[in-house]
Amino acid sequence: MVKKKVFISSVQNEFAQERQALADYLRQDVLLSVFFEAFTFEEVPANTLSPQKVYLNEVKNSDIYLGLLGSDYGYEDEKGISPSEYEYNQARIERLQRWIFIKDVANRHPKEQALIRKIEQDVSCKKFTDIESLKKAVYHSCIRFLQQKGFIDTHEFDSSLNHQATLSELNDDLITDFVRTAKGKRNFPLKESDSKERILIALNMFRNNTLLNSSLLVFASNPQKYFPSATIKCAHFHGNTIQKPIPDYKEFKGNVFSMADETVDFILSKISLSTGARNKDNIVETTYEVPRAVIAEAVINAVAHRDYSSSAGIQVAVFKNRIEISNPGKLPSELSIEDLKVPHSSYPHNPILADCMFQYGAIERYGTGTLDIFNLTKERGLKVPEYTIDGDFKLTLWRPSSAADHLTDHVTDHVTDHEPIGNYKDIDDPAHRLVFVMSGEMSRKELMEKLDLKHQPTFRENYLSRAQKEAYIEMTIPETPKSTKQKYRLTQAGHALKNQLKNERK
Repeated sequence: MVKKKVFISSVQNEFAQERQALADYLRQDVLLSVFFEAFTFEEVPANTLSPQKVYLNEVKNSDIYLGLLGSDYGYEDEKGISPSEYEYNQARIERLQRWIFIKDVANRHPKEQALIRKIEQDVSCKKFTDIESLKKAVYHSCIRFLQQKGFIDTHEFDSSLNHQATLSELNDDLITDFVRTAKGKRNFPLKESDSKERILIALNMFRNNTLLNSSLLVFASNPQKYFPSATIKCAHFHGNTIQKPIPDYKEFKGNVFSMADETVDFILSKISLSTGARNKDNIVETTYEVPRAVIAEAVINAVAHRDYSSSAGIQVAVFKNRIEISNPGKLPSELSIEDLKVPHSSYPHNPILADCMFQYGAIERYGTGTLDIFNLTKERGLKVPEYTIDGDFKLTLWRPSSAADHLTDHVTDHVTDHEPIGNYKDIDDPAHRLVFVMSGEMSRKELMEKLDLKHQPTFRENYLSRAQKEAYIEMTIPETPKSTKQKYRLTQAGHALKNQLKNERK
């Protein structure tokens, strides 16, 4: 086979030692030397072309762009752009694989910071501290690339071929929605009109004219046809222990995005919600006792990193004092539980699936999800989340009721202009919750935004339909139920219920 050319780029006066060490590593490693050919600045022969044209031509003729980013932005031309940024832009135009490694440094040039922010919106980035950690991270990227391209055998679930499924199994609407969203979120290079095959190839989900397992998890109408355990089971308990009968139990199926949305909405429907005052705006702000972003990160991490080859599924349990999210899986050997609390590189169990979720915007940046969970709960004043590994990988998010006296302190500091969360009892009934947040006439979209819900079928079934059935709300245009101008308002019974709920929480 023809070796894949790796263009190693950095500011010319920075990382000279690292560039040479990587080139030597790719050439000397018994496995990597078979598949990769390294190229560095220093190896350009003398010629009459300008250095910039030479480098850009080398990028065009490469298969992989490997960028090292640190403290310096480098030489700037008359447009204020450095050669490194030109090279990255060219790699993006050529749709090359882009492997970006960022050194953990104290100070960065403002333009280097801006370049890093720009690149992080396009691709996942890894961090390194020294040459050894850099070589280790590059090795992982190389092996992942070889597995995705089928150059070496792999037993990883999401990159394995599925010989039973055909392209007809994939939902056209799901693919169209993905391309539209990924283009807006990450500048995904393809169009909605492109063929399924081309889109899947760009996502590394189609190899040897065969679908990969990951493509079915994302785009199949019924992934559970092939992976029955790829579900999320959610249960709600009124106390702090598992007791029967279970007050509410749901098992969510479908593709990974719909399951994640439904699970987040389930959890939000079981935890306390506070509303703000109208002293600044007629629109009342709502705040969940555990930040929605924390819950979403926790669910997405479970979906992206679980072991899909296991017959066990993801399980969510909402207790009075905590939320537990468990999934069959384990930490990669490179990470410990303590590493999750600080900036760290990402080693996803399902790299193709994780990259697809990144392109869709479900994952904002690689390696930051767990850190965000710790930071956001700390800002809210909640008890520190706990990760445990005992057969399954479990995250425990603590609700305010687990530390009531600690909650009293943080409410004053962090929820200004809001009535204290601690003054609100749990509103278990979703229909009551909908009534509680309504004001005036509101559209379905406005109501979902007020409740911070994403999955429309769940909202209709658990909130809207139940509130209408109980005659707490009514349509403003009842003669045309499906009107695009349809809104909802409280009935007399709804106003009475809302007043009752407010009085109970005074």
